[in-house]
Amino acid sequence: MALSVPKAPGVAQMLKDGARMYSGLEEAVYRNITACKEFSQTMRSAYGPNGMNKMIINHIEKQFVTSDAGTIMRELDVEHPAAKLIVMASQMQDAEVGDGTNFVVVLAGALLESAEELLRLGITTAEIADGYEKALNKSLEILPTLVCHKVEDYRDAEKVKEVLRSAIMSKQYGQEDFLNDLVSKACVSILPDDGTFNVDNIRICKILGSGLAKSEVVRGMVFKRFVEGDVTFAEKAKIVIFSCPVDIIQTETKGTVLIKSADELMNFSSGEEGLLENQIKAIADTGVKVVVSGGKVGDMALHFLNKYGLMAVRLNSKFDLRRLSRTVNATVLPRITTPSQEELGYCDKVCIEELGDTTIVAFRNEGKDSRVATIVIRGATDNFMDDIERAMDDGVNNFKCLTRDGRYLPGAGATEIELATQLATYADTLPGLDQYAVRKFANALEVFPKALAENSGSNGTDIVNQLYLAHNSEKGKNIGFDIEAEKPTTIDAVEAKLFDLYQAKFWGLKYAVGAATTILKVDQIIMAKRAGGPKPRQAAGSDDES
Repeated sequence: MALSVPKAPGVAQMLKDGARMYSGLEEAVYRNITACKEFSQTMRSAYGPNGMNKMIINHIEKQFVTSDAGTIMRELDVEHPAAKLIVMASQMQDAEVGDGTNFVVVLAGALLESAEELLRLGITTAEIADGYEKALNKSLEILPTLVCHKVEDYRDAEKVKEVLRSAIMSKQYGQEDFLNDLVSKACVSILPDDGTFNVDNIRICKILGSGLAKSEVVRGMVFKRFVEGDVTFAEKAKIVIFSCPVDIIQTETKGTVLIKSADELMNFSSGEEGLLENQIKAIADTGVKVVVSGGKVGDMALHFLNKYGLMAVRLNSKFDLRRLSRTVNATVLPRITTPSQEELGYCDKVCIEELGDTTIVAFRNEGKDSRVATIVIRGATDNFMDDIERAMDDGVNNFKCLTRDGRYLPGAGATEIELATQLATYADTLPGLDQYAVRKFANALEVFPKALAENSGSNGTDIVNQLYLAHNSEKGKNIGFDIEAEKPTTIDAVEAKLFDLYQAKFWGLKYAVGAATTILKVDQIIMAKRAGGPKPRQAAGSDDES
């Protein structure tokens, strides 16, 4: 008989064999802080226009070379539970604003780093978390007073360009003006008269070859496909969209047809052909010039489409069908029927074009009621075009936030240093131990101008000292770090038109502090043993359910 070894008393007694438990400051809190610090320092070097690229090879051996924090975190399969909390906070920022993901990670890491120093001085996690919450509330109180620019008319492309430039510059330094033109033009051209701006209405099509300067904005949609039939051009075209294949309709049930003579066989096939021809003729009689199908276009159907001069385009993605229906204002029909005039879409021009060695089908709508715009990106490598796409995504998301709230703060680290200056003054007014946490919160904000400086090859500490000196004067609240100067120096962010989105800072502060305080409040990590392999199958007829 096997010897039964008793388990140690306490929590271990309640858990399965192999389960692990960490508790207390040394085992749980410092362990979490160390993991988050390492993760944050990795992301810190990718912050700002001169941020370093990371080379990521993901689980399916796909390679990414980028400095975009959102992509890096998406492709890194972060396992540590505390670091995962920071990744989740960053994903929330991405969903809410679409920009500032690195801001959340870097700030949360800096706050935890500062908290570790306070913990070693004997201050409890509860007091640190409370101090951080107070500092956050004060920061959100100060933030509206730092607003330096507001966009009232977001239909004015020139005003939009001013504010989107710094968002695009942080991803593609040196290419920002050209990309800014493309993004501003695309966003303003499809802005609805009423209702909200939809990010999904800006499509991006990447075509290999040529250079970035050949990129353009198409009002309408572009697909990397070839047409099915012989007709390759249609102007002022009515469009019908089917989500089913354009072919001879199969019966829903299986049946057997008894054919007794050659005449019956001929009549049977000609009857099918006649039915299909009548359907396509009826579609052509409504004035349709382009037929878009969500499935295959049969050979017989293609013959009749060519006969009646209809252009046939096949799209495999149901999402592309929906977007195209939105672009041309058509209704997607589930089966081949004669469409009514209300169900038809309209497009100024549908044509085939060749870009490099890639054939595309373009649905161009030059009128004012264009609902979707496509930015066609050209480039020498897929990796390069992917990075350009990320910069454009940031620009489009900034425009979305701009249509909701047009307030902007000074960039280049000016907002963070001004917040730090005012929070340090606020900390002196607090009587309890949480004043130390508020002061550490202010110190943690210095990490942003320091990261901008260090990634640009300057001394971060010197820059922070220069910025504090400038911000202590009356007119210095908009002074930030100048990344373009030969010597480390400061610049007026408003005069240089370096703006940061108010919404990005507002939500970034909230999510970063939320993640940091949640991690600080963890005093035990209990890791249950994972089941090794699949569960055994129950025998047939076993009655375990009660």
